[in-house]
Amino acid sequence: MASSEVDQKFLGRLAKAVEHDNPLLASMLFKILGLSVNLSQQLVLARKQRRRDQSISPQTLELYFHIIWLSREGLVMLEQYVLPVVGQYVELKVLAYKLRASFYHIFVLFYNQPPVSVMGLSTPEIAGSSSNEPTPPRADKGKEIARDDDGTSERSPMQSAHLHEGGPVGPPPGFGPQPPAAFLLPPKDYLPVADEYFRYAVALAEKLLWGSHTLRLSVKTEYSAFLYECKHDFEGSRKLAKDTISDVYEATEGIDNDMFSDACELVTVLGKMMKRGLNTGSSSRTKTSGLPGQTSEIAPPQPPSTQLMSTPPRTTVPPPMPPSTAASAQVMRTDNMPEFI
Repeated sequence: MASSEVDQKFLGRLAKAVEHDNPLLASMLFKILGLSVNLSQQLVLARKQRRRDQSISPQTLELYFHIIWLSREGLVMLEQYVLPVVGQYVELKVLAYKLRASFYHIFVLFYNQPPVSVMGLSTPEIAGSSSNEPTPPRADKGKEIARDDDGTSERSPMQSAHLHEGGPVGPPPGFGPQPPAAFLLPPKDYLPVADEYFRYAVALAEKLLWGSHTLRLSVKTEYSAFLYECKHDFEGSRKLAKDTISDVYEATEGIDNDMFSDACELVTVLGKMMKRGLNTGSSSRTKTSGLPGQTSEIAPPQPPSTQLMSTPPRTTVPPPMPPSTAASAQVMRTDNMPEFI
C-alpha cells in the first residue's frame, strides 16, 4: 500500500534529489512521506485489532476515521502538487501514480459501498453499531404550550382517524441514514476507479522500469494483493505474482545491494501470494506421501524393491555348500587322524 517501505525509501530519495530544482515538489514529497509513515502504523494497528476482535468499539471507529482522513489528505496533496509536475521524471512518475492507486486501495478496503472486505466501515455490524446509538431527549425549557400528558383531549375525531391511515413515513431524499464516515468521504463504489488506476500504474512501470526494479515489484505486489482482497480474483492474483517473479529472474540489468535486498523481500512476498488460497488438502497429501505405508501411491513400488533385496540371499546361500567342499573336508580329517594317534 502507500505505507510500503520501498515506497517510503523512494519518497525520501526522490524528494532529496529534486530539492534544488523544485523546492515545492520536494516539500510535498516529504509531507507525503511523513503521512505514509503515520499511515503505516495505523494500518498495522487496524489489522491487528480486526484480527483479534471482530466487534467494533468507539476506539476502532476513531482509528478507521483517522486512516480514511490520512488517505484523503495524501490523495489531495498528490493530485494537486505532485502529479502535474512528474512528467520529466521516470521513477517519480511511476511512484506518484502508484501512490494514487494505493490511496484508492485503502478507500476500497475501509470505506467502499457496497463493502468488499471485512475491514470496511460499511459492513452491517459496523453500520448497526453506529446507527443504534440512542439519541438523547431534549429538555423542555417551558416555552411550549401546556398540554395534557396523553395529548388526546385536543385531537378532533378527524385527526385521530387520519393517524391510523397509511404506513411509516420515510425521510425525504437525501436525508436518509448516512455511513459513519460520510463527513470525511462520500460513500460510493471506489473499486472500478482503483482497478483502473492500478492498471495504469502497472503499465507505466512495465514501460519505464526493468523487471527487477524494486519500484516495479512494489506496484505489482500491491496490485496482486488488491486483486485477491478486493476484486476476489484469486487466480488472477496468483498469475500476476508468478509472472512478476519470472520477470525478476529474466532481468539482466544490474542493481545495487540495497535494491537487491528489497527485491529479495518482495520476491518472497510474491512467492507467498502465488500460493495464497490454494487447496491445503492436496499439499497435505503430498507431504504424507513420503512416509511408507501411508498412501496407495507408495505401496506399489515397495514390493519390487523388497523382492530384489530378498532374491540375492537365495542365490548366494547354495554355493557355500557344494559336495566338493564336503569331500575336501573329509580328506583333511583323515590326514590329520594319524598325527593325533
